[in-house]
Amino acid sequence: MGNDLKVNMNEYLPLRDVVFNTLRQAILKGELAPGERLMEIQLAERLGVSRTPIREAIRKLELEGLVLMIPRKGAEVAKISEKSLRDVLEVRRSLEELAIELACQRMTPEAVAELEMKQEQFRNAVLKGRPMDIAETDEAYHDVIYKGTCNDRLIQMINNLREQMYRYRLEYIKDEDKRQVLLLEHDNILKAVRQRRVDEAKVAMREHIDNQEITVSKNIKGQE
Repeated sequence: MGNDLKVNMNEYLPLRDVVFNTLRQAILKGELAPGERLMEIQLAERLGVSRTPIREAIRKLELEGLVLMIPRKGAEVAKISEKSLRDVLEVRRSLEELAIELACQRMTPEAVAELEMKQEQFRNAVLKGRPMDIAETDEAYHDVIYKGTCNDRLIQMINNLREQMYRYRLEYIKDEDKRQVLLLEHDNILKAVRQRRVDEAKVAMREHIDNQEITVSKNIKGQE
């Protein structure tokens, strides 16, 4: 377990929610690895809190499917399964296609210019090669597309799925060969949006999602 696990205090949230968010992010970002035991006492000491909010957080994480309770062993971080990845990606593929269709029709010229800027930031992150920066700039690029749909409910649904994808996406980005593919896919999406070509944009987005599914599925099979 990494030593960089910290509670980010938020004056507007109860402690139990802060602890839950901290542990959830640590799992999604891989700081708490799949299969790793979650020891209440150890976590309480590291986060400087009592065991009660830790216990409550672990229970909520179990409901989300991020933590498994093993009889006579206790809690551990759920392993990434190919089925859960496929479930998420099947839904995400449809939502992403809808998002890019609406964005093509509704994005303002300013939003398209912002997408171009986010692609440059993503390109720079790929050149520097730090996985977390690549993940964050990739996310920022897609955020502009989601915002461009002007559909709050769609944005909400995609963000929820995206959080569940975080663990898988980091695995994908760690593969250096795939970073150039991502860049090219982003360029293709951007070009189609700029020219307002809805069908081309949908094909480019579908390829973007499909390539992630193929690669991450292989990685998961290798770990099982």
